[in-house]
Amino acid sequence: MNPTHNPASRPLRVLMFSKACVVGTYQRKLELIGAHPDIDLTVVVPPYWKDARGKLVLERAYTDHYRLVVEPMRFNGNFHLHFYPGLGRVIEEVQPDIVHADEEPYNLATFHALRLARRAGAKTLFFSWQNILRRYPFPFAQMEKWVLRHADYALVGNEEAVGVWRQKGYEGPLMVLPQFGVDPEVFSPGDPPEDREPFVIGFAGRLVPEKGLDMLIRAAAKLPGRWVLRLLGDGPERAALQELAGVYNISGSVSFEKGIPSTEMPGFYRSLDVFVLPSQTRPNWKEQFGRVIIEAMACGVPVVGSRSGAIPEVIGPAGLLFDETDEDALAAHLAALKRDVSLRRALAVAGRQRVLRHFTQEQIAARTVEVYRTLAGRGGENPANSPDSENAPQV
Repeated sequence: MNPTHNPASRPLRVLMFSKACVVGTYQRKLELIGAHPDIDLTVVVPPYWKDARGKLVLERAYTDHYRLVVEPMRFNGNFHLHFYPGLGRVIEEVQPDIVHADEEPYNLATFHALRLARRAGAKTLFFSWQNILRRYPFPFAQMEKWVLRHADYALVGNEEAVGVWRQKGYEGPLMVLPQFGVDPEVFSPGDPPEDREPFVIGFAGRLVPEKGLDMLIRAAAKLPGRWVLRLLGDGPERAALQELAGVYNISGSVSFEKGIPSTEMPGFYRSLDVFVLPSQTRPNWKEQFGRVIIEAMACGVPVVGSRSGAIPEVIGPAGLLFDETDEDALAAHLAALKRDVSLRRALAVAGRQRVLRHFTQEQIAARTVEVYRTLAGRGGENPANSPDSENAPQV
């Protein structure tokens, strides 16, 4: 048979769209997907994305083995309403077998793309972090219902999201798989002196109430001896947190630092003795994964996290956990790590090993490719039954 007339003899044409992939380090997963010889990958990204951190301009860090297509985005910065007006033209040019919506199923971008994909005869999948059962008003509820009825596969980033989408009526195949992993060669341990002073505590992310940074400041204020708290990021709580540090007379020990490019984050982590994610659940939000946790663990930094949302399933036995409102428990964890170098060393090794077993970009890319093959009917193991799964995915 002429191979040009045999679809199974050519690479699968996959079209993904992802505003998250304006971040340079996230693009490594795309390279690893595209490096599979049976995958022909095209990825659509906007020139920038606006969110609480400001304007995130596209970083071109990893661009081999796939095509990165920059398309203007309508309603940029609006999580629910943004979409790509030119996506239909891209689909016509690529003629994909699979359209991968790296977006939530209730967003206009996903609804728009899946309708275009359906007309083109392509299989479809979406990604979701949603770990709280929410009901949306018109027209988002209707768009979500249509997507759940017509999508061929779903990827979700945490265990609680499985129950959410089953309750909302999605009946198709589904797998628990983080949106991105880390490259362990980039996010790797440094070799800081173990007896350095002062003890360095770190956080990276948005300065917003739900991140629990007020409690972190109060807990740090209870520590004996010399220490520094580095808060990397920006947000509406910055002024209030600076004022709180002044109230506790520790302003000289709390450093507020602007965000840095994703490619510079390994250096930040390596400067720390402990990384803390003290998230606090709200009625409309709880931690969906905490990517900064696996980045810090990959860099050999001990991690401490609250029991908000997915944090316990990400950290597992490789770090220290505390109840969300237990300020004294957080302070006790920090004090223990400050005085016990052997504990820091043990958690650093355990965290790094956990990332290598479960959260590398290579593993997540490979399992994503298996989903594509399954959708295309090209055989292979059902990825939802893989023994390497971190979270015993559901199908």
